Amino acid sequence: VRTRGCNGLSYTLEYTKSKGESDEEVVQDGVRVFIEKKAQLTLLGTEMDYVENKLTSEFVFNNPNIKGICGCGESFNI
Repeated sequence: VRTRGCNGLSYTLEYTKSKGESDEEVVQDGVRVFIEKKAQLTLLGTEMDYVENKLTSEFVFNNPNIKGICGCGESFNI
């Protein structure tokens, strides 16, 4: 999670080769995801899925903590 967009926060995925000292590790179906400490409370209960259709292929986040999103859907607030 990074501070940006018109509503405050947005999801950011980056490749890494190692786990940070305070990162949370989540493993499912052989995929490892590391969550930075500063984003952990923001993401509690969040489900992430990969969706492909005729127009896009993207990760989709279902975050129960969101209080509002911007009009374009790129950022959110908690």
